[in-house]
Amino acid sequence: MSRTIDAVVSPTQTNTIPADISGQMLDLDEDDDLEVFSKDLTLADGNMFNASMPTSPGSMVNQCKFEEDEESDSKDIFITVDNPESHVTAIETFITYRVLTKTTRSEFDNSEYEVRRRYQDFLWLKGKLEDAHSTLIVHPLPEKFVVKGMVERFNGDFIETRRKALHKFLNRVADHPILSCSEDFKVFLSAQAWELTTYKKQGPGFLSRMGETVRAVANSVRGVKNRPEEFTAIQEYVEDFSNKIGSLDKVTQRIVKEQKEYLEELKEYGPTYTLWSGSEEELAEQLKGVAGCIERCCKETEEQVGHLSDTLVPVLHEYVLCAETLKAVLRRRDNIQAEFEAKNEALATKKVDRDAESSDLGFVWGSLLGKNPEEARHQRQERLDGEIEELKEEIDKLEDRVEWANNALKGDWGRWQRSMRGDLKSAFLSTAEKNVDYYEKKR
Repeated sequence: MSRTIDAVVSPTQTNTIPADISGQMLDLDEDDDLEVFSKDLTLADGNMFNASMPTSPGSMVNQCKFEEDEESDSKDIFITVDNPESHVTAIETFITYRVLTKTTRSEFDNSEYEVRRRYQDFLWLKGKLEDAHSTLIVHPLPEKFVVKGMVERFNGDFIETRRKALHKFLNRVADHPILSCSEDFKVFLSAQAWELTTYKKQGPGFLSRMGETVRAVANSVRGVKNRPEEFTAIQEYVEDFSNKIGSLDKVTQRIVKEQKEYLEELKEYGPTYTLWSGSEEELAEQLKGVAGCIERCCKETEEQVGHLSDTLVPVLHEYVLCAETLKAVLRRRDNIQAEFEAKNEALATKKVDRDAESSDLGFVWGSLLGKNPEEARHQRQERLDGEIEELKEEIDKLEDRVEWANNALKGDWGRWQRSMRGDLKSAFLSTAEKNVDYYEKKR
């Protein structure tokens, strides 16, 4: 038992990571409304603590809670996702959630809003935020898979798990100083369903989005030549963080799986002693004592497994998804710089072509075409001058865009690190306190 618990909190165990459990996943891409972290995750109200777990007033867990309460005093927008409802139509079945918003912000016409949203609306919001702020870190949404055999279609536990994840997503956006000011976010919170549908249609067309995608692919293939050292360091950190958090996530999920299997066997073990005591008069008292001990172990083990599933697993897996989000943000930053570098190279080439027009070769080429050499050279120079001026304007805009992207990412990077360290610290402390409590009760 202690061996498996130590594997969660000890980073040195990554060399003995169990096999990936991806084989147990069931892909449900055909239904966007069936996206969750997993059935066992608890993300209610963005809180990673189990309210039923006893903690002393001076515990580290309570200390972290007090710090969060102090930060909440400065919030001016509060969002709750609740009251899921199932909708059945002739062509589909889907779930909507009530989104309640209370705010004191002046840009909102009212102080309270109540709307209903389905999962594809959350996907739309996330996409709009990433399009408008490509180098800001948008909190990840639940994934497009569920653990096979754990969830039935529109199962109550499944729906509740997804509700909690969506609640956390919106509150992460609401806490962000830039993303929370997005017009798309405001519309998402305040517009009725038909108004949101109309608003969505105002976005860029398919061809425009395809053009952006083609440019992004071209820039990624071209690559960036002079990435600032600070972003190279961030990329290396993210890769290292992704490997470590991914290892912890796999180990923890494996531990939870093994503990559940152990618990099921333990539940079958106790009644055996109780039945045995009925046929052994001289050993009856001792056998009943063993059965009682096993029953207490079952209770404490069940609480510990529940705590791991509700506290540590969701936080670790959330940051596995965050690591992928960070990689995507860094790629988008590199794409912007790659486009800026490509335009500069094009400008240098145009300048070389313009200078070449002043050579004697320009006269010869014009004569061969039956044109006045001087006139032909003048026309080419005018065309090149125009192209050079256009490139300079584009480069100036791209230079501003690169600078804004760099500053935005650097600011968000520090904010993300503080959030990540606070979340993981709280989850690990909570798990450690629960483990201490578990072994003390087993003595």
